[in-house]
Amino acid sequence: MIEELKVNYGYLFEDELMEEIQAIGIYREIPEGTIIIDIGDYIKAMPLILKGAIKVMREDDNGEDLLLYFIENGDTCAMTITCCMGETKSAIRAIAETDTQLIMIPVQKMQEWFHKYKSWQSFVLQSYHSRLNELLEAVDAIAFLKMDERLLRYLRDKAIANRDELINTTHQEIANDLHTSRVVVSRILKKLEHEGLIELRRNKIKIHDL
Repeated sequence: MIEELKVNYGYLFEDELMEEIQAIGIYREIPEGTIIIDIGDYIKAMPLILKGAIKVMREDDNGEDLLLYFIENGDTCAMTITCCMGETKSAIRAIAETDTQLIMIPVQKMQEWFHKYKSWQSFVLQSYHSRLNELLEAVDAIAFLKMDERLLRYLRDKAIANRDELINTTHQEIANDLHTSRVVVSRILKKLEHEGLIELRRNKIKIHDL
């Protein structure tokens, strides 16, 4: 755990901050598919991702999920930052995309470090900026991109988050994430394969030209 912490965050934070993280951070191992944060939860800690990836979802009025973005090792989630700061309920659902290792930072320390350590302040603000940009890109994709463009972008983002050009997924799982039907996904995947952009295998998709 300490080695992963140093690799992902040692170049960002002062030695004193790294020591505090090791002392008070709560280490967790999250199996793939586990809900880490659910809609309506009060968030009492902010995750630092050591290994793995998390997908962040938004729920519509019918209770169906829509993928907003992925976060991976070295990242944190802007939604947890805002909820921690404002002591409000979560408006998102965070699910382990792969087996994931986290260090959870209690909200009290998160606020204290914001004023105590310049590196922590910069990290939090930069993380918020990055996640906000990804959220705006997700909105733009829904509003302006055709479904085949959205699907290809989704596959590439998923491959990057998983750090593997071979994605283990089903057509139905993709449909759920993109808030569309399995029939539409299957048709577009065949089209993308015909264009040489992907290769379809049994419950797996290989992404070309990442």
